[in-house]
Amino acid sequence: MTTTEALVAFALAAGLLTLTPGLDTALVIRTAAAEGPRRAAGAAIGIGLGCLVWGAAASFGVGALLTASEMAYTALKWIGAAYLAWTGIKMILKPRDRFEPGEMKPVDAGPLAALRRGLLTNLLNPKVGVFYVSFLPQFMPADVDPARFGLLLTSIHVVEGLLWFAALIAATVPIAGLLRVPVVVRWLDRVTGGVFVAFGLRLALERR
Repeated sequence: MTTTEALVAFALAAGLLTLTPGLDTALVIRTAAAEGPRRAAGAAIGIGLGCLVWGAAASFGVGALLTASEMAYTALKWIGAAYLAWTGIKMILKPRDRFEPGEMKPVDAGPLAALRRGLLTNLLNPKVGVFYVSFLPQFMPADVDPARFGLLLTSIHVVEGLLWFAALIAATVPIAGLLRVPVVVRWLDRVTGGVFVAFGLRLALERR
């Protein structure tokens, strides 16, 4: 496989995976609908940064620790599951009526809070690390530097993800007015919280 062939093959495969709905997609859609495009963009960037961290770790060999060490994998898995479940339960039990910036605490009033939310969602999910450890080597030509090429592949995946999230945000914003109605917002929080709890349980119970 030549370098060009590897890049094209990875871009196609990663693109298909990007389009597959998951926790990241749910987070961006919910944030765009309920909190606006700026915060949704922050969440998307946070998710992308999380992918970059995991991709860099996998490229430089740190991610291999999760594959080799059951203890390291299990510890991070439970931390991630607890974070997702805690976030989801809060949204179910205490859904908001509206998302006006004036009602929110200053620490959670801007895109940086959404960025942090997206970043933590990815960093505390060991499946992302295992994905990169198992996926990237399949597209490594024999004559490349694995670390640099792995970072390049990760960057392609992140760019594809950001483009997809931008499309989702653009599609969601036109109906944001309806989704700001208090009863709709409450149920949006509850449904999204249920998704977070489900992903947390799945992460906790799923075997490697």
